[in-house]
Amino acid sequence: MTIDSIRHQEGAAEVTGKGLAAGKIGLLGAIVLGVSCIAPAYTLSGALGPTTGAVGYQLPAIFLAGFIPMVLVAIGYRELNKAMPDSGTTFTWCTKAFGPWLGWLGGWGLLISTVLVLSNLAGIAVDFFYLMLSQLTGNAALADLTRNVPLNIVTCLVFVAIASYIAYRGLDATQRVQYILVGFQVTVLVLYSVLAINHAVNGTAFDAQTPTLAWFNPAEIPTWSAFAAGISLSVFIFWGWDVVLTLNEETKGAAVTPGRAATGTIFTILALYLLIAISTLSFAGIGSEGLGLTNPDVQENIFAALAGPVMGPFGILMSLAVLASSIASLQSTFASPARTMLAMGYYKALPARFARVSPTFRTPSVATITAAVVSGAFYAMMRFLSENVLWDTIAALGMMVCFYYGLTALAAVFYFRKEAFVNAKNFVTKFCAPLLGGLMLLGFFFQTWRDSMDPEFGSGSSIGGVGLVFVLGLVLLGVGVVLMVISAIRNPGFFRGEIIHRGTSVDPADDLVMGDLIDQIDPEN
Repeated sequence: MTIDSIRHQEGAAEVTGKGLAAGKIGLLGAIVLGVSCIAPAYTLSGALGPTTGAVGYQLPAIFLAGFIPMVLVAIGYRELNKAMPDSGTTFTWCTKAFGPWLGWLGGWGLLISTVLVLSNLAGIAVDFFYLMLSQLTGNAALADLTRNVPLNIVTCLVFVAIASYIAYRGLDATQRVQYILVGFQVTVLVLYSVLAINHAVNGTAFDAQTPTLAWFNPAEIPTWSAFAAGISLSVFIFWGWDVVLTLNEETKGAAVTPGRAATGTIFTILALYLLIAISTLSFAGIGSEGLGLTNPDVQENIFAALAGPVMGPFGILMSLAVLASSIASLQSTFASPARTMLAMGYYKALPARFARVSPTFRTPSVATITAAVVSGAFYAMMRFLSENVLWDTIAALGMMVCFYYGLTALAAVFYFRKEAFVNAKNFVTKFCAPLLGGLMLLGFFFQTWRDSMDPEFGSGSSIGGVGLVFVLGLVLLGVGVVLMVISAIRNPGFFRGEIIHRGTSVDPADDLVMGDLIDQIDPEN
């Protein structure tokens, strides 16, 4: 039992130990927020192109292959959440299992992944905002405004500011918006898929293809590097289900509901992705000319290229869906870094100011604002650095997600090691599943890391002859190490193991925080 849960039982019925509002989210609301964070319309608009470029017709196969480690890791997350429902998730659990240094790096991996996602979400929102204006007015020139870098950045920052404001106002406001936006984007994606299949069946598709079992066979992918690149990209498109776990302290049934919501989110997304992959391949094929999916002009944004030919006069709905998806995910994604930074501040792994909570909305205040500022600044920097910011940050994101998901899964194995062999259920859920999922994702991380050194990896952008994706990954991890050292100098108590005790699930007195230290945590300092 954690100190937070003790405090909750002692009388803070509506407020957790960290000051968050308790019991705000039910199972359905959590799944909606999970789907929103994954943002299928936005995700596929940016990832379908590079993923198809890597694996061709085996697009459904790579989605299934990416799903397997996701669900295995999710099982480990679910067990960790049952034992320690804490908003710090990866940071808290890895600290408990491995100690403060790896715990801090795990938290950093989560934080930087969300920064990459937030910047990309805003970038996609900008692209489809101006595309929507062009379609509504019939003025093709408006769509090109997204290539005006200063205007693009300003528009991006406006979207970030609006989304962070809604997130700051709390989960009530967030949920109300999410039900509408998620429902709309899923409806449009299903409509697109039905119409694409109808074109293929009726012979009106660009390059009609008949689905075969080979599409679902990962062994058909020609090289291990192509498979690893495809997995890294497919990991990106599944990323976001863990947001429901960072909201565990604010969820009804904190120990059980978030885990159920996470697995429910993953299975929902898999079904939707397979439908879209099959329909898109059936309509366009993988040729390099015209609407073929390996045409560089099409790969840049597949939905922008195919929405009109597939949906006809309803093509504008896809622009609206991607825009809605981006905005919805911007809003829900802020929850993850904000609550991770809140936990890191609360446990003194970061300055205590990050533990501040809005007394009005019961949301992380400083952490939410910080996430908005950093993500906006990162996007602006990358936009000036590379015209291919979307492609390269997606690839870098895949690596970061593989890193912290894999580390968290192995934390489950290590934390539960003394009870893993007690019975068959424990052996599967607390050992086999997280071990296999964690090793798979860390293997993909190291493979993609190595391959990304090639200047041709990703968009083909490079710095000093080294691939931009590798440079991004190296810089992001390097910054994390530097900040960790600074944190250790300024707040040595956490790094000495005085705040969160390293241990296992069967250790006695297994509180996350020592009672004589918890009262020393003052967010105002």
